Amino acid sequence: MLQKIKGVVLHSLKYNDTSQIVDIYTEQHGRVSYMVPVSRSKKSGVRGALFLPLALIEFESDYRPNVSIHRMKEVKAAYVFRSLPYDPYKSAIALFLSEFLYRALREEAENPPLFAYLIHSIQWLDMCERSCANFHLVFLMRLSRFLGLYPNLEDYYPGACFDLRNACFTGTLPLHSDYIAPEEASRLVTLMRMNYDTMHLFEMSRTERVRCLEVMNQYYRLHVPGFPQLKSLDVLKELFG
Repeated sequence: MLQKIKGVVLHSLKYNDTSQIVDIYTEQHGRVSYMVPVSRSKKSGVRGALFLPLALIEFESDYRPNVSIHRMKEVKAAYVFRSLPYDPYKSAIALFLSEFLYRALREEAENPPLFAYLIHSIQWLDMCERSCANFHLVFLMRLSRFLGLYPNLEDYYPGACFDLRNACFTGTLPLHSDYIAPEEASRLVTLMRMNYDTMHLFEMSRTERVRCLEVMNQYYRLHVPGFPQLKSLDVLKELFG
């Protein structure tokens, strides 16, 4: 039975000359893979623009839990972007976050709060008219809460270092190398004070922003099994450094 589904495009891969496999985080079923027909004709097939990084789409599909790759039909945009695909900075953020989410979101189950967070964040980025240089940092910090990886930042005090493995502040240096020294640990508290509406008020140098991104990427790699070094990370460092 066909079901109407909404989703966020995470990743697409050419399968052959007539189709591609698209990974989508859906509202109803979590992450799902779909086989999508591709046509060279402008009058037929599914438009490739519908599957840009973080595109929001609606479609019909006969979803079956035991099937690894599903098929979709009647695909259309659930939200028409105003600026995201055309702004080089926003499109770089979208490329990075789509790759990040593709690696981090592996759950094939419904998660309404997470889906709502993704929709709100993507639309906010698209409509933002001021600086969005800190957007990806705020997004990743708050994403950790939905994935059960939110660090314990309540016990911070000046001079404490942050243990990335145990996700907490400590007054003594851990017996491993995965920690943030006291002079940098305070930036985590600063990040927690940011939200999308206030992030432009927090000035960060190139070095500070790049370092925050490296630390957050390291944190996820420690807590998400098999999380790789992201290819788009260097591009984002260059643009927002």
